Amino acid sequence: MATLQRLVLDFRNDEEIVVRCLYRSSLDGPNPTTKVRAREVSKLVRGGLQDTLRALVEGEATICGTSGFSQREDLLSVAVPRPYEAREAAS
Repeated sequence: MATLQRLVLDFRNDEEIVVRCLYRSSLDGPNPTTKVRAREVSKLVRGGLQDTLRALVEGEATICGTSGFSQREDLLSVAVPRPYEAREAAS
């Protein structure tokens, strides 16, 4: 079973968004070039983005760092429950 650790969204230009996904998986998972692995990562990214959007809409994001002089960069920390915590809370 794979668990999502981090998502990084990089908005390159008006037409391109690069999503970097850091996750942990069992050692016996699919080969990096297989369709199964691509589906697994897509599912993790989709779930992570949905959880993040839900937390942002509900106002659960806090600013955890700022920087900048003429260029601003604020870091948002979004409280998103881990999948097993969300399942426990629902039951």
